[in-house]
Amino acid sequence: MSLSPLAYADSLRVGTIDFVSPDEIRAQLDIEAPDQVALNTGEPRVFPRVNGYVLIPCDGGYLVAQVVWITIERSQYPKRQGLKDFGLIDLPYPLRKMSLTPMGVLSLNDEITRSTTSYEFHRGVEGYPTVGDPVLIPTQAQLRAIIESGKNRYVLIGHSPLAANAEVRVDPNRLFSRHLAVLGNTGSGKSCSVAGLIRWSLEEAKEQREDAGSNNNSPNARFIILDPNGEYSNTFCDIDGTQIFAVEGNDACKQLKVPFWLWNTEEWATFAKASSKTQRPVLAQALRSARDGVFDMSVLPSADMRRYLRSLLSAIQEDIGSGRPWKSPGTIRGFRDKLQVWRKGLECNNQFTDLETQIISQLDSYIDDALLNSHAGEWPQAFNRNEIKKLEKGLSKAYSIFGGKDKDGLPLSADLPRFFAADSLLRGIEANALMMNVSEHVETMAMRVRAMLADDKIKQVSEAGDSFTLDQWLNTYIGDNGDKRGPVTVIDLSLIPAEVIQIVTAVIARMTLEALQRYRKLNDGKVLPTVLVMEEAHTFIKRYSQDSDDQSASRLCTEIFEKIAREGRKFGLGLVLSSQRPSELSPTVLSQCNSFLLHRISNDKDQELVRRLVPDNMHGLMRDLPVLPARQAILMGWASELPVLVEMNKLPENQQPKSSDPDFWEVWTGKESRSVNWKAVADDWQQVNSSVEGDDSSHA
Repeated sequence: MSLSPLAYADSLRVGTIDFVSPDEIRAQLDIEAPDQVALNTGEPRVFPRVNGYVLIPCDGGYLVAQVVWITIERSQYPKRQGLKDFGLIDLPYPLRKMSLTPMGVLSLNDEITRSTTSYEFHRGVEGYPTVGDPVLIPTQAQLRAIIESGKNRYVLIGHSPLAANAEVRVDPNRLFSRHLAVLGNTGSGKSCSVAGLIRWSLEEAKEQREDAGSNNNSPNARFIILDPNGEYSNTFCDIDGTQIFAVEGNDACKQLKVPFWLWNTEEWATFAKASSKTQRPVLAQALRSARDGVFDMSVLPSADMRRYLRSLLSAIQEDIGSGRPWKSPGTIRGFRDKLQVWRKGLECNNQFTDLETQIISQLDSYIDDALLNSHAGEWPQAFNRNEIKKLEKGLSKAYSIFGGKDKDGLPLSADLPRFFAADSLLRGIEANALMMNVSEHVETMAMRVRAMLADDKIKQVSEAGDSFTLDQWLNTYIGDNGDKRGPVTVIDLSLIPAEVIQIVTAVIARMTLEALQRYRKLNDGKVLPTVLVMEEAHTFIKRYSQDSDDQSASRLCTEIFEKIAREGRKFGLGLVLSSQRPSELSPTVLSQCNSFLLHRISNDKDQELVRRLVPDNMHGLMRDLPVLPARQAILMGWASELPVLVEMNKLPENQQPKSSDPDFWEVWTGKESRSVNWKAVADDWQQVNSSVEGDDSSHA
């Protein structure tokens, strides 16, 4: 016999409200309320349960509240039911009470039929209950509506153990577009969660393409995984077209290439540890010259002179702007010495045309007669503006005669990703140091650059021939139209030398952002959705002091990711961070993450930071952080209508990142064997050619 609607609603009643405030509601449980398991909700369910859900009737439907704590208070009065023998002593009966946090409203939607009732959950509370209102246990349908509410929740990531194993689904647009932080201790399941989110999203996208009858079922997705520990090298091998890049390429992965000519001025300055006052201007000018091919020995003499004139014109414009030719006796004398160096490069060549030879001769004569000879002496008189402006006009005219155009843009940007050889940059540093009369201040920087460019490990990653073009690099690492490559690119950073690993990471991240910026510009505002995944983010996106002038590689890398966190969404670049130490991460980056997947966090400093970051008033749920088992996590933020405890779907072992704990005991006890051949390790480390192994003559 079925219950009437009113009788059924009454059967779900478990208590009464006895305290109300904006952030806490307290309820007293009825004597008849379940004390372990509720059997009247459709399926047996644990009740009462900390962090579980209850309902309170309100004008819009039901106010959804989460249980924060449960306690017992001793009643002053005994429990009496019917007539009793008053000769016996009745002891006070314990009263159970709960503290509740209001979460949102569960309301009936418009899709109601005789057989089914549909609910919809919305965050926010428009009104609060009053003392005496009933407290109800949600039914299975109501629980599912609370957990599963929201549009476009295509991707199944797990189930909620607090809501009768209701499915937890996410909207990929919400999850990836506004940045996601996956935080938790080592061994808590972070890497598996990151790998799962990528895989489950791709699988669902593939299914929907198949259902739509697409000829190409491969998702047009772009996941770029920056993997500092080499955990993901085999994780996505079963997905067609997956690309893996590593320092040492082999049959399983390709050679990682982040060539020097992609690096901008900041990255080069960090690499060379250039001082800001003297060395950076020289380095920037050298980069302009190298990118323009000024020191390319293969060019014709006229082209070489054109580029030289371009450099001189850029330098004279800078000097005019700073006022060096008339500023002080010291700068005047320095400018005169600079003119002497410049004049040495203004030499005619028998391949010049008559007009080219004439203009170079005129420039040489003007510098010698009108500027140098007239300003000779220990303390020369100041050059006047008309003299220097005439020189600038002459250089501009000569540049035009040699084929230069105004639209060439003087000076050429030092950050333009044009190919140049590393030795061209070194020649540029030396030449521009002479031009600027600062050779003695630049020698140490040039030595550092020369030494690091000679490092075989660094050259392995950073050198690429002139056949490796910019569009080829973008096609390879960001991806083309999807017909020749898979949706996942794994970049193994594990063997990159420590001197450049953060710079290389910064270059990849910056190039991805700038490429997507230009994509939007050329495609009428349409963006190319791309997700950049940063594992061990606390190593590359470190907290730093805003007041510090530190220009280390660590800060450079952090600043790039801060820019991505602030601006990436506008250009279709989503950021996924995975870290075990959120307290060491940049506050700027964390504050821009709108979704969080929180695994077990034991450190109290990290817990406190997480509590401050999350926008929800979820003290009770956050107290679970230190005791969460593996695979369980708290999903909160933009990707979820309400914070929810989710048990992540389990990945098969062959799809899990290689981040499991080492098997010490199994090896110690002989259950697993391990052999040691340090010779093979040493040869691989030292890059010894196997063909000469055992050849004693090579050691003679």
